[in-house]
Amino acid sequence: MLKKNIILGMLFVMVLSCNQSKTNDPKQIDDANNNWKIQFDQKLPLLGHRNWIVIADKAFPEQNAAGIEVINTNENLLPVLKYVLQEVNSSSHVKPIIYRDKELQFIIESQAKGVTAFRLESEKLMHADRESALQLRTILHDSVFAKLDEASKLFKILVLKTNETIPYTSVFMQLDCSYWNGEKEKQLREKMNNQK
Repeated sequence: MLKKNIILGMLFVMVLSCNQSKTNDPKQIDDANNNWKIQFDQKLPLLGHRNWIVIADKAFPEQNAAGIEVINTNENLLPVLKYVLQEVNSSSHVKPIIYRDKELQFIIESQAKGVTAFRLESEKLMHADRESALQLRTILHDSVFAKLDEASKLFKILVLKTNETIPYTSVFMQLDCSYWNGEKEKQLREKMNNQK
């Protein structure tokens, strides 16, 4: 009888624990998907002029530079791009200068399924904010890596790695000061030079 009660008790605990894990699964998945957002939201106030944010495709390489930090989002690129643009554009201290790979313009659908829709959707996101649209530049992929290499020697680069498998879809944001611009800097330097 005692043995039967122990077995029944063990079965009850197993059934209970199985039901609990099923109940928690959606929350755990949701928490995992939002974890990168929490990490990004904590980092953004620390980033400033001359820092970079990279929203990278899945094949983006892990790098040795000490100034590069990687967060794996485990999401598709477009939702990550949308979130990052919203957060950066609503910040009070930085604005993005956006670089795209020139190669992306030349990839056709037969080479990478979904590339046409990706180009259209990403351009909509990047042109939603007028100021960001004016700061959009396309350059060769290797040229962007040269800029990142140089910047990582002095400044932090935050890479948000995504699950995107269309080539040359990474988006590179060089951060600029949103409350000071080149014209104001020029005026300041002229005034300083005139005081000599």
